[in-house]
Amino acid sequence: MPASYAYLGPEGTFTEVALRTLPETATRELVPVVSVPAALDAVRNGEAEAAFVPIENSVEGGITTTLDELVAGAPLMIYREVLLDITFALLVRPGTKLSDIKSVTAHPAAQPQVRNWMKRHLADDVVWESAASNADGARLVQEGRYDAAFAGEFAADRYGLEPLVTEIHDAENAQTRFVLVGKPARPAAPTGADKTSVVIWQREDHPGALMELLQQFAIRGVNLMLLQSRPTGKGIGNYCFAIDAEGHISDRRVAEALMGLKRACPQVRFLGSYPRAGVAVEDVRKPRTGTSDDEFVAASDWLLRCQDGRF
Repeated sequence: MPASYAYLGPEGTFTEVALRTLPETATRELVPVVSVPAALDAVRNGEAEAAFVPIENSVEGGITTTLDELVAGAPLMIYREVLLDITFALLVRPGTKLSDIKSVTAHPAAQPQVRNWMKRHLADDVVWESAASNADGARLVQEGRYDAAFAGEFAADRYGLEPLVTEIHDAENAQTRFVLVGKPARPAAPTGADKTSVVIWQREDHPGALMELLQQFAIRGVNLMLLQSRPTGKGIGNYCFAIDAEGHISDRRVAEALMGLKRACPQVRFLGSYPRAGVAVEDVRKPRTGTSDDEFVAASDWLLRCQDGRF
């Protein structure tokens, strides 16, 4: 039996489309599940080799359900990421007109991406209801529970629906970022175009506390690509921070930044170092002066010579 990848289902989601861009899916069983937590729990429970889930979109930022699941529970690691261009279609049962639509559904992350279109083209009293996924919304329309669903046009045939309107998006060039998540293991070798993800907790809340932690990256020339706060559940004002940084944990500047965080924070959760999607090695910014691996090694060698009296 082939190894399996769990993904946010049912069939016909943007998640499935993004997952199928990975070459290794040709030798994996792809298993749709009802939610992001269910996909990640399938990995934790040993029911799947990996899970493939959305983690960020260019309109609303981080997908909080995914981030919170990676923060809590048994540790997991990110091994790959995929970027997918997102545009929606309004899927309806055959014969439905725009004027017939009184209720629509889709995944909550879709609403900010189609809100303005709805105001321009649908009646003011149209009711929005959230679905577990965009494809699940299409299934609910098929069953007659809603009049229309915002989903990928590719889901229409799967659920016996018609795309009444296509190419719907409030923001041009909208993208969603998906990640392949598995149990912790040694990260893949650096490619030269990598990303490192961590979650950090503050030791205490005081003026400049977050700045002090972020300086661990800044003074070593590590660029941050995502910074998002999430409540810890321990009261108002208690937060952890999800961070994506350029570089690989084997890069000296990244490794030293992580060691600095480990000294300063009560908890640091390493979420993985993995290839950046859609970025060629030649397009990656060069380390600023004083932060390349060679310069870190040279500084370390100088310190050893000083300790030996050979400076």
